[in-house]
Amino acid sequence: MTYDNESDWFTIEKIDDNTSVISEYKHWEETHCYVLNGTERCLLIDTGLGVENIWEPVQKLTNKPITVVTTHVHYDHFGGHKYFPDFYVHEAEKEWINGGFPLTLEQVRNFLVEEPCDFPKDFDVNNYYLFEGAPTRVLKDNDTIELGQRTIQILHTPGHSPGHMCFYEKDKGYLYTGDLIYIGELFAYFPSTDPIAYMNSIKKLLGLNVKRVLPAHHDLDIPLSIIRDMDKAFSELYERGKLKHGSGTFAYENFGIKL
Repeated sequence: MTYDNESDWFTIEKIDDNTSVISEYKHWEETHCYVLNGTERCLLIDTGLGVENIWEPVQKLTNKPITVVTTHVHYDHFGGHKYFPDFYVHEAEKEWINGGFPLTLEQVRNFLVEEPCDFPKDFDVNNYYLFEGAPTRVLKDNDTIELGQRTIQILHTPGHSPGHMCFYEKDKGYLYTGDLIYIGELFAYFPSTDPIAYMNSIKKLLGLNVKRVLPAHHDLDIPLSIIRDMDKAFSELYERGKLKHGSGTFAYENFGIKL
């Protein structure tokens, strides 16, 4: 584990020689952004909260042109898009990132400081704003992104949000799961979430040859069995008639489901 020399807001860790993760461990959400280097260009999966300039640590990890791809348009995943003119989103959320985000700025600011965090000294939540812009490419299910000797497959996995995407790198067996799968409490209670779609999105991942799950939050050491465990949990809630908004929060070994 190494820290950015100029700021310890970001933590940089290597996944392999051509893949790194930039994390915001000092915030309660512990958001992860992934840097994938190909021979022709670099893919940055998400840009975090936007509390500090993520462009600076990314520059230390690549000398290639950078494209950003957005797992989903929630504030903790596209906060740093302002530093990268070339960014992609799913077609279902292209309006969200261009001014149509379904929460007010006040609500977002309240989420940002919901739990005590060790923010940088010069950070003022009253100056925090949401990025708005038009994507350079709009993605749909089964599209691919070519990086040069690295191919990333788009998997549309709605549920947590309408345009949520996971990214599958078949050659390495890497599955970048965004907010669909991670260790912690899974959120499917917002009005813009769809618990049934969430269940079906997890089922969509069962047939993949996954060698490593790379989430957007919290612990990076995730057992591969978590995909089947979540499938079982969601399926059982569905069978009990509980997989709907307002049912409550259900706790399991490595995760919870908040409905």
